[in-house]
Amino acid sequence: MTLSVLHELEAASRRMETPCGDGMMVWRVWNASAGAPIVLLHGGNGSWRHWVKQIPGLAATRCVIVPDLPGLGESALPDEPHEPGHLAHITGAGLLTMLGGTRADLVGFSFGANIAGHLAAERPGAIRSLTLLGAGSLGLARNPVPLEKIRDKQGAERIAAHRFNLNSLMIAEAARIDDLALAIQEWNTVHARFRSRAFANAHLLKDALARTAMPLTALWGGRDQLAVGHIPARIAAVREARPDARAEVIPDAGHWTMYEAPEAFDAALARALAAAG
Repeated sequence: MTLSVLHELEAASRRMETPCGDGMMVWRVWNASAGAPIVLLHGGNGSWRHWVKQIPGLAATRCVIVPDLPGLGESALPDEPHEPGHLAHITGAGLLTMLGGTRADLVGFSFGANIAGHLAAERPGAIRSLTLLGAGSLGLARNPVPLEKIRDKQGAERIAAHRFNLNSLMIAEAARIDDLALAIQEWNTVHARFRSRAFANAHLLKDALARTAMPLTALWGGRDQLAVGHIPARIAAVREARPDARAEVIPDAGHWTMYEAPEAFDAALARALAAAG
């Protein structure tokens, strides 16, 4: 994929807005007239761009709905309290407007997995299935990862810092960090105002999952920098909340699994959706 894909996808989408704090939450919808909507929630310090490699394929046959979560991307900061349950409430209220009475398959990545779990617990009638990728907030500490500050850097030094951070946190194999990944990281970083890292070691998602009943699949990249060495414990935590949950590990991929290993992730997502019936 080249950098032009971001402009092409944005041009092909329908932009919609719903209330969020003192402003609006921004949503993008592709192939709105198709049935069986699928909703994709991005990770912390992210935007809809986290799903750049999935949107074209999914939108070929389905309605694809992707918001910028509150305080991230183009969406306004939420009102208090600044916690996953409240963000999920705001997102869920907006999603009902998007769905118009239909039910959706909900997919959440990283912090988006936390929001997805809370949303599914609060509005089960709107969610057909729940798929989580790289989920934290399961009562287990995340692995420490070194990150470089970006704000004080420009030019080649800034690009090098983005490359370091992507390799440290998001993409396991440095050679897979391309110009598109760097452009997405730069845009997301500049526009991020809500800080989600504080919730990573909590147990809020685990508690929310215990209140859900729709088909659930939990996915991790086998080289997920935040979880490597502890993925079995994370799977066990999910199954403590939901003994019926499916789980898969996608080999040779870091935290941003769907970008680094898109074909393997897409296949795992297809299996999750098929298992949901």
